[in-house]
Amino acid sequence: MGIDPKDKRIIQELAKRVAEIAALPQQQETIRLWKALNGLKPVRPMVTIDQVCWHEMDVDGELAFQTADPFCQKLETRLRRTLYQWKHFPVDMVVEPHINIAKTIRGAGFGLERQEKTAALDPANDVVGHYYYDQLPNEEDVEKIQIPQIRLDAEATARDEQQAHEIFDGILEVRMQGLLPNFAPWDQLVQWRGVETVLADLAMWPEYMHRLISRLTDAHLALHDQLEAQGLYGYGQSLIHCTGAHTDELPAPGFDPRKPRARDLWIFGMAQIFSSVSPAMHEEYELQYAHRIYERFGLVYYGCCEPLDDRIDILASIPHLRKISMSPWVNVERGAAGIGPRYVFSRKPSPAFLARDTFSPEAVEKDLRETAAACARHGCPLEFILKDISTVRYEPRRLWQWADIAMQVIGA
Repeated sequence: MGIDPKDKRIIQELAKRVAEIAALPQQQETIRLWKALNGLKPVRPMVTIDQVCWHEMDVDGELAFQTADPFCQKLETRLRRTLYQWKHFPVDMVVEPHINIAKTIRGAGFGLERQEKTAALDPANDVVGHYYYDQLPNEEDVEKIQIPQIRLDAEATARDEQQAHEIFDGILEVRMQGLLPNFAPWDQLVQWRGVETVLADLAMWPEYMHRLISRLTDAHLALHDQLEAQGLYGYGQSLIHCTGAHTDELPAPGFDPRKPRARDLWIFGMAQIFSSVSPAMHEEYELQYAHRIYERFGLVYYGCCEPLDDRIDILASIPHLRKISMSPWVNVERGAAGIGPRYVFSRKPSPAFLARDTFSPEAVEKDLRETAAACARHGCPLEFILKDISTVRYEPRRLWQWADIAMQVIGA
């Protein structure tokens, strides 16, 4: 079945607007600034905003669907959000002259799906509370973690590619993309077992926890073997974990876009549950396993919400490490002193500033300036990444104002 002509016209008009923005000289200048930061020779700090509460963002129907077909609606959502962000809070985003279409890849799972109950304060918000049921309570359950057996669904991929070309040819380049990597095994284990269970068993059942993480790491390694062998990695990353990935160091020599390799790519990883464990336990149960994954890749971005300011010394052993997350819960001065000029200080300002009863621009500016000053004292390449924005109290202009303040603080 072909694409409905009305849907096609709607998507093409949005795509033309995106293409016009992508052609602006400003895009190449922003890419130059990202490359400088990621090469540890920053011109200035950089700013990104991601993981937005889009259900609270609509203004004057800017995000409202006009298409009917599910495939077109997915494209429409991406294009409308790109245009909205460029208009209202662009900060250092890069709008590129292509559209990524995901290849349909089957069999990338590990044999388990989370079993949970959830609780929501706002039914329109996809940020909810989770209670996970333990699916791996006994030692023999380690065998439930299966080795992926991936394959390309060529028929579904060809169908999506044909439809994308029908819509975008002559407007935006169509890029068929495979999987882009990350390694967060403890986030997976928490979803299969529950937070309290995992933390208790790290202390009370250490041999079993080593068996679980070893098994899961082996499964991830097998997944990456297959992705590389079958040419099913993505390529040309513009973002890595919500921030600019542009760099002159990737892809590696010998790159072929038809068959990307691990060494051509960034990977990001994290162990958020390890907010509650010692650096020694973090090294024993996470890093010694993660190194086996990271050593394959060109560059590594490590961390998310877990505070890492007290363990920079053990993170330094990560192969190809380039960025370290500094979450809202770190001691900024200690983190900056540990990172220095060796890595990018990837600061995650607290999104709670946007969620309070009253929005305070003065508090936002004070928070950002304190981080910028600490990084300047210690020579840290700095980026601000505002993410995990679960609410702006249905006042989108709070986010727009945050963006303006951040760009003023960094002197853009």
